[in-house]
Amino acid sequence: MKHEMKKAEGNVSTVMQFVLLGFSDLSNLQEFLFGVFSIMYILVIIGNSLIIILTRLDPALQKPMYFFLANFSLLEISYVTVMLPKMLVNIWTQDRSISLLGCATQMCFFLMLGATECFLLVVMAYDRYVAICNPLHYPLVMNQKMCVQLAVGSWIIGIPVQIRQTAQIFCLHFCDSNQINHFFCDIPPVIKLACGDTFVHEMSVYAVATFFVAVPFMLILASYSKIICTILKLPTASGQAKAFSTCSSHLLVVVFFFGSGAITYLRPRSNHSAGMDKLFSLFYTTVTPMFNPMIYSLRNKDIIAALRKFFLKK
Repeated sequence: MKHEMKKAEGNVSTVMQFVLLGFSDLSNLQEFLFGVFSIMYILVIIGNSLIIILTRLDPALQKPMYFFLANFSLLEISYVTVMLPKMLVNIWTQDRSISLLGCATQMCFFLMLGATECFLLVVMAYDRYVAICNPLHYPLVMNQKMCVQLAVGSWIIGIPVQIRQTAQIFCLHFCDSNQINHFFCDIPPVIKLACGDTFVHEMSVYAVATFFVAVPFMLILASYSKIICTILKLPTASGQAKAFSTCSSHLLVVVFFFGSGAITYLRPRSNHSAGMDKLFSLFYTTVTPMFNPMIYSLRNKDIIAALRKFFLKK
């Protein structure tokens, strides 16, 4: 495979093209991996598209909670599409090259969508907080205008910051090697290829990750602390169980996403290993989006009823 480079000042070579090693070390399993990841991508598309269709067509799902869930499903489709199609092409053709611009574009969209997911999960937690802790004010607080503003804010809040962070990372000089030991252009493996001292850039990554991971997680934690206290004060066990069931699916998704994301981005560089980075990244970029529709539908009576009506009509 050709490693395209151009000469910089002196004897240092500047990388103009990267090679995504992905799972190339599993040479005997390439066809199997292609099949598995293809099925996962199809399941992500079908499952999340079905959620979007149901929330648009079924009158019983015309509620703020399902409006945000439809946004979340659209986000999951976009999130996975940034990475999986390129990885599938790489496995199928065995040409694992990606241009510098292509790598930067992939990273930028991945970071922007990741930031959106963090804040959309906060919005969904806030929705449950208002519904359970202030049920009488819920229709007034979570009106259509407020829902649209919260959703749009979640989608755009990370755009300027992540564009700037991506530009900073790709202003670094990359030399000696252009092989990214990952299946997509993520921050840790790309920074590893940079020449010279990258301490300032690493601190910048930690600062941004703290804002987009730690702050949303703390807001979600605060919301659920209030929610749990309110639920425990309910007089009947059946009321408590019903209240818990409306937010348990969201809480499960939060644990999966933030747990794997925090391990990937907030642990020290010395503790990074390529194998573990790939495993955790695969979990929150592909496995979680694949299971999210099942998590929400299997634990939600409204969605199960909407599914029955949808397929009975068909």
